Amino acid sequence: MSSSARNKSLPKSKRKGGHPAGKRGAVAPATARDWIGGARLRTLPLAIAPVLVGTGGAVDVSDPGVFHWIRAILCLVVALCLQIGVNYANDYSDGVRGTDAYRVGPSRLTGSGRAKPRAVLAVALVFFGLAAVAGLLLVVASQQWWLIAVGAVAIVAAWFYTGGKHPYGYYGLGELFVFVFFGLVATAGTMFVQVLNVSQITWFAAVAVGLLACAVLMVNNLRDIDVDRQAGKRTLAVLIGRGWSRTLYTIFVLLPFAFLAVFSLIYTLGWLGMFTLVAAIPAVIITLFGRTARELILALQLTSISALAYAAFFAAALAWSPL
Repeated sequence: MSSSARNKSLPKSKRKGGHPAGKRGAVAPATARDWIGGARLRTLPLAIAPVLVGTGGAVDVSDPGVFHWIRAILCLVVALCLQIGVNYANDYSDGVRGTDAYRVGPSRLTGSGRAKPRAVLAVALVFFGLAAVAGLLLVVASQQWWLIAVGAVAIVAAWFYTGGKHPYGYYGLGELFVFVFFGLVATAGTMFVQVLNVSQITWFAAVAVGLLACAVLMVNNLRDIDVDRQAGKRTLAVLIGRGWSRTLYTIFVLLPFAFLAVFSLIYTLGWLGMFTLVAAIPAVIITLFGRTARELILALQLTSISALAYAAFFAAALAWSPL
């Protein structure tokens, strides 16, 4: 059988060069609301949180009245643009691979056929480019030229999360990427470009922020575990199953608060961060006992809110706690 004949015999979602969503009749083009939805704004707290904590760490060790606010804003631009770029890149990669043909939740731009794959890819590359420009400005301001390599690695890692022939997000390594880049690198990097130093307490805080970011990804993948398994997307949740996924999620959420309790013995305002448990505890309960996608979406939202609130309280305690 010729390659063209084999291609015609395959389902539309698997044909070489065919659109993964298949032809579902006339599909309306993506609206501005669809493109904004493609940015997945609910994930942006994961980008903001490490910048808050890293900036709080910088204020903590700086002289009174000294604050590199321009560098802090540039760090926020880098983090937000990388996160949005990752979201559009995932939309493109999962769409052209056919993974999103199995989705039961909100449709994606590429997978639904409402936007051309090249257009989605172009938007992803624009945001990666904006992150690179802001990062270069930080390098020039700090004169730490080796940070160019760190930024390049971050962009490459963002692309290969679901892009390329062997995306590591399909092999249970997504949480590791999130922990390293949206926990350690983003938090420590934010402080370093401002004061050229990373305090020990900020490294511990980076671990806490990374764990909360992992919790967001875990509950998201727990929601999608059936469709991901069907699509051959082997996330960590797919690999370890529902039971262990719920347990690991609980550890990801609660361990940062154990660290916060110890931290608060030195930075007294840190105790205010415990108010975040008002959102975190319900998220854990819903994830442990919830069964529907709607319930897990609520848990995801509460987890994102918890991560941002945790970071805000932590940053405030670093910046303003009397020692």
